[in-house]
Amino acid sequence: MARALELARRGTALASPNPMVGCVIVRGDRVVGEGFHTYEGKKHAEIVALEQAGSSAHGAILYVNLEPCCHAGRTGPCSRAIVAAGVQRVVAAMRDPNPRVAGGGFRELRRAGIEVETGVREGEARRLNEAFARWIRTRLPLVTLKSALTLDAQIAAARGAATAITSVASLREVQKMRHAADALLTGIGTVLTDDPLLTDRAGLPRRRPLLRVVLDSKLRLPLRSRLVRSAKDDVLVLTAASLDSAKARALRRAGVEVVRIASGRAGRNRAGRVDLQKAIAELGRRQILSVLLEAGSELNGAALAAGIVDRMALFYAPKIFGTNEVPMARWPKAARVAPVLLQGAAVRRIGDDFMVEGAIHDVYGNHRSGGKN
Repeated sequence: MARALELARRGTALASPNPMVGCVIVRGDRVVGEGFHTYEGKKHAEIVALEQAGSSAHGAILYVNLEPCCHAGRTGPCSRAIVAAGVQRVVAAMRDPNPRVAGGGFRELRRAGIEVETGVREGEARRLNEAFARWIRTRLPLVTLKSALTLDAQIAAARGAATAITSVASLREVQKMRHAADALLTGIGTVLTDDPLLTDRAGLPRRRPLLRVVLDSKLRLPLRSRLVRSAKDDVLVLTAASLDSAKARALRRAGVEVVRIASGRAGRNRAGRVDLQKAIAELGRRQILSVLLEAGSELNGAALAAGIVDRMALFYAPKIFGTNEVPMARWPKAARVAPVLLQGAAVRRIGDDFMVEGAIHDVYGNHRSGGKN
């Protein structure tokens, strides 16, 4: 199963909007077939492995990190192919969160007399495909709030100041996170302060470009910003402003897509600003499975208050600013937010820094919970 998970990870940025799946077929003490899924390759991991194994699949054990599908989509059902190949036993890490499968593949295999074992390294498998699980159940993307901050929880030395905080090692880790994401989301305040590119610079292959998304309620995005000048159908601006304005037309001519999203309610202190839940729903509609939120205090606080954040990845540098001016999150004044608890929080050393990572929501549940407003 360790090998199946390793193969599945090769589908990072290549399998979305499908799940990442790896498969290994073993006969006796010999691996006779293996494969992983990419969206462009179409064939599921099990089919790739079965084709490689050929007749050696008969009487073999098939290891896969996700339940084999039992329905016809762009390809035929993997469960039927496994039965036809004469596989004797299937070992799977987890049940498919897709309601169209959800145990159906296991039932079909068992009806055919194939021994099925599940739950092997299930925790790793669930973590690997939690973005797919979020989207296939709710049509909403998994949102991870990433932030770099000091030991006194500041993300900048002063308001409006671009400040380098974490180490080169942490910056490399962030690029890995960007590579694994379908979209990167930020606010206009971050763009005006930092003039960032917000690109995936991991140097690894990806099927579709990282979608760079800016929440810009009043269309203040400068036409000479690096984001606009580098736009190649990969920059999306979500705004509450009119799409018929001269600025909107200029952005579109520059290759930026501009979409109007209804503004939030005044009771949330978001009057006139893009409604965050509707913005996330728009990304889900575009088959965006995973969103990395890299923003400033106000958007971080608003996102947490709106309940759209599923995970957090906080990079702490061994520094203290002592200014208490720019916290990681500044809550909207009208919001009454319950304490945020990270489930399964883990701490990892990265160069001179350390990262705290954990989940806010169980994406395998039936709904997205959030802060109370």
